[in-house]
Amino acid sequence: MTERMRLLAMKAPLHKERAILRLLEPAGSCRNVLWERLFNGTYDKPFIIDRGVWRFLHFDLFAVQSAMNLLHPERLSLNYTRKMMTFLLFNPEPARILLLGLGGGSLAKFCYWHLPQSSITAVEVNPDVIALRKAFCVPENDARFRVIQAEGADYVARAARSKDVILADACDRNGIAAECDSLEFYQHVYHMLDRGGVFITNLCSKASATHVRKIRTVFGEHCLTLRARRDGNLILLALKEPCGAIDWPKLEAGAIALKRRLGLDFPRYVRRVRQGHVASLEHSRESASQP
Repeated sequence: MTERMRLLAMKAPLHKERAILRLLEPAGSCRNVLWERLFNGTYDKPFIIDRGVWRFLHFDLFAVQSAMNLLHPERLSLNYTRKMMTFLLFNPEPARILLLGLGGGSLAKFCYWHLPQSSITAVEVNPDVIALRKAFCVPENDARFRVIQAEGADYVARAARSKDVILADACDRNGIAAECDSLEFYQHVYHMLDRGGVFITNLCSKASATHVRKIRTVFGEHCLTLRARRDGNLILLALKEPCGAIDWPKLEAGAIALKRRLGLDFPRYVRRVRQGHVASLEHSRESASQP
């Protein structure tokens, strides 16, 4: 049975336009009961909302977890996912990429199609999210791409092979998954990164300052941030080499090449990252000078 056949379709008026919900439920399920659970927040599976050419992954009716344009499924539709690709500024051709959290597979697909030299592993704890992979055009497992059902922090703690890049987008309906936000987790990430490696995480939480402090406890001041204003997320890059050695003119030149290659606005991302880094250094100096 295909993933498409397993999805129960329900028409519903949402956001002032008709939408179609697709749920991992048997065809004979009671729609009234499902609607009640969806609206009162007790429905416990991820589901799809289709509106025109757009397909959205939801954990509840109030927040979008992932978005895909059905006409261009390989594109990064959400602002924060585009900014998570800033790791390419520091390693434009990573050999081994680890993604913690699959969601609708936006980052996995983009890396798969645009970084043909990379071996990509996506770790997702929720089997129902993995069950929707075909609906979001996530590639089948092959020689350089695989999706593994496992808890992300446990995988990082046990994995023997190092990675060049680790991307964490492990958010649930409450924000960052608790198991992927501890000092122990960040320590395991640090040790799993190869020399010159980059850790990039989506801080999808109002308490992002707390998360930043934890990461800096492990990586020191070798952290850069980039605000995804439209989505309200904070993207943090943690480098396994000192920020003081950053060659900004070189990054700016590389950003231009990456924009030509991938179509993302890397030059603007570099400017924003640099502005944030300068502001952070000034804040640190002011704090150190205060009695």
